[in-house]
Amino acid sequence: MKNLSVVTQFVLLGIPHTEGLETILFVLFLSFYIFTLVGNLLILLAIVSSTRLHTPMYFFLCQLSVCDIFFPSVSSPKMLFYLSGNSRVISYEGCVCQLFFYHFLGGTECFLYTVMAYDRFVAICYPLRYSIIMSHRVCALLATGTSVFGCIHSTFLTTLTFQLPYCGPKEVDNYFCDIHVVMKLACADTSALEMVGFISVGFLPLICFFFIFTSYSCIVYSILQIRSTEGRHRAFSTCSAHLTAILLFYMPVIFIHLRPTPSPWLDTTVQVLSNLVTPMLNPLIYSLRNKEVKSSLWTALRSLCFLTEQL
Repeated sequence: MKNLSVVTQFVLLGIPHTEGLETILFVLFLSFYIFTLVGNLLILLAIVSSTRLHTPMYFFLCQLSVCDIFFPSVSSPKMLFYLSGNSRVISYEGCVCQLFFYHFLGGTECFLYTVMAYDRFVAICYPLRYSIIMSHRVCALLATGTSVFGCIHSTFLTTLTFQLPYCGPKEVDNYFCDIHVVMKLACADTSALEMVGFISVGFLPLICFFFIFTSYSCIVYSILQIRSTEGRHRAFSTCSAHLTAILLFYMPVIFIHLRPTPSPWLDTTVQVLSNLVTPMLNPLIYSLRNKEVKSSLWTALRSLCFLTEQL
C-alpha cells in the first residue's frame, strides 16, 4: 500500500465527555480486559484438556475464544496506555494495523458465528449424518475459510481507507482508529468511499445474520417436531448459548454501522461495550449452562493445582 500522506501520526481523542474520569475508566477497562483474557484462556484449557469436548461445536468455540482474546487486544492496550496518563499519539502505521486487525478479527467472528449456526443446524436437523457432514476436514476448511474471508474483507477496507491522502488534521475522534473516524481526516472527497465502506461493513453482518436466521428457522422447525419435552429442552439448550452470543455480537454492529444519524459519544460507548464486554461475557455464556465445559474446566484446574503442589 503506497503512503501518499503527509501525516505521520494521529492523536486519539478517546471517549467523548469523559474528561476527569481517566483513573476510573482505567481501572474499569483493565478489569474487563483481564477477565476477558482469563475467561477465554480457561475455555481453551477446558476444551483442549478434555477429549470429550473434541467435537466440531467445541472446535469452533476454541476458535471463537482465540478471536475474543485478540479482538479486544487490538484497541485496549493503547486505550489503557493513554488513560494511565501517557501519550495519546499513535503512528500512521499503528493506525493502519489497528484498523486492519479490528476488521480482520471482527469479520472472522462474523463468519464464525455463521459457521457455528450451520454446525447446530446439521447436528439437530441431520443428527445421523452429523459426523459425516462435519468431518475433521470440513471443520478445518470452514475454520480456515472464516479467517481467509475475514482477511480479504479487512484488506479491502484498510486499502480503501488509507489510499486517501492525509495531510491536515490528525485528531481521531475515537479511542482507536476505525474507518468512519479516520476517513473524516482525509484531504479529499470521501463521500463515495464512505458509501462503499458503509455497504461493506454494514451489509456483511446482515448477510451473515440472514444465513444464521435461516439456519435457526430450520432448527426451530425440527425441534418442534420432537415429541418428547425432554428432547425439545435438550435441543433448545444446546442452541441458547450460541443465540445469546449472536445477539450480543450483532446488536452493536447493526447499531453503529446501519444507523442513519451517528452520534460520536453513543457510538464510542457502544463500541467499548462491544470490544470489551462481549468478549468477556462469551466464556460465561458458554460455560454457565454447559455441564460438560464446567466439569472439564474443574478437572483441568484440579490437575494444574496438583502439578503446582508437586513442583
